[in-house]
Amino acid sequence: MTRNRSALFAAVLLCLGALLTAALPPPEQRALSALERVALPLESTEPDGDLSDLRPFGHMVGSAQVVGLGEATHSSHEFFTMKHRIMRYLVEEKGFRTFALEASWSSGLRLDAYLLTGEGDPRQIMREEFQDTYAWWNTEEYLALIEWMRAYNRTHPQDPLRFMGDDFAYAGPELYDRVLGYVARELPALLPDVTELYQGLRPTTPAGPYMKAYLARPPAERRDMADRSERALALLTDRRLPAGTPAQEAYAWARQHATAIAQTARGYAFDFEDPQQLKASMRFRDRIMADNVAWWHAHTGRKILLSAHDAHVSYRTSDPRYPAMQGAFLHDRFGRDYLSVGSTFGRGSFNATGPDGATRVHTLGPAAPGSNEHLLDRASRRDYVVDLRTAPPAARSWLATARPTRSIGTAYPEPEHRIAPVRSHDVVIHLHRIRAARLLAVP
Repeated sequence: MTRNRSALFAAVLLCLGALLTAALPPPEQRALSALERVALPLESTEPDGDLSDLRPFGHMVGSAQVVGLGEATHSSHEFFTMKHRIMRYLVEEKGFRTFALEASWSSGLRLDAYLLTGEGDPRQIMREEFQDTYAWWNTEEYLALIEWMRAYNRTHPQDPLRFMGDDFAYAGPELYDRVLGYVARELPALLPDVTELYQGLRPTTPAGPYMKAYLARPPAERRDMADRSERALALLTDRRLPAGTPAQEAYAWARQHATAIAQTARGYAFDFEDPQQLKASMRFRDRIMADNVAWWHAHTGRKILLSAHDAHVSYRTSDPRYPAMQGAFLHDRFGRDYLSVGSTFGRGSFNATGPDGATRVHTLGPAAPGSNEHLLDRASRRDYVVDLRTAPPAARSWLATARPTRSIGTAYPEPEHRIAPVRSHDVVIHLHRIRAARLLAVP
């Protein structure tokens, strides 16, 4: 009997041990439990109303000078309105004064002038500037942001908000006018040379047709245009003027405008049919976007909210075509003063071109098991923000492994991306549902 009792007791212990082992959560379950404890709920994705729920996000921002706020799709309402909402908070509570967009330098200048003076029609500026690769920004959501920024400036004329574009795909005619105007005033002896070097570069068509036509030029012609634009820039490079003077400031802006012209020409000079040249062009783009943001910060002293795709604000690349990302270059320049914020979603819609090149609304259902979004969508019933830097080890460990993640650009479908959020961003904002942004009608 004693032997039977001992055997029974051993069997009970064995079964109990098996049950306890079975009850232990797997790594994903432990990560989920950890995320549930630290997910900080967001009351809304809309820009109006009380912003107190963003105070924890403000603590995450800390003393950062540049916040890169990403988007998992390039054209969804909630991603755009959340950026407006966060811009409002950062302006009111953290002293941010510039909104930077993944758009051309010259486009940013036109919108910046509207914000500062009120002259012009923002709808017309957006319609003319946001074409072709930038058409995703011609939306009601961005118009609302720009109009809010202009309204702010009317009541804060001594401390205005600014708008910048950090990209290169289009160098508008006003850039050439500004550079040539400066040369004519300050360096008239150089005017014939600079004018000749810029021959054939200044746009004579709208932005969209200009970008398409530029790509259609023979590679040798594109390389010659890049060489000429860089020679023009070199003529402006060695001016030494007293720091902090109006003359030095005027020179700095003229040189930056000439730099933007050269960036556009060099950006189109790569051989996009050669895989290695394509990689080099992608690295060039992310590097010069970071260069432009850093220049703006250095010359205006203004904290910047940078809006771009998740990939471009990230520290790491998830696409073999992209050797390095803007976020990595910004980290090199700013260190801890740069904060990378990724955005994810559980399900919903977005605008993107299809295989036939036509723009349409695409809709995705719940994320598949094993993906990052499948975990993130279960951590809270509400939209939320989480600081990956201070998340519990179980969550950090799971999110430090590259897993399938939605990273959708201007076209859909596109290849699956495997992303490790902890290695890519400092903070993640997760939205459960999104819908397509409202594109403005183009006459």
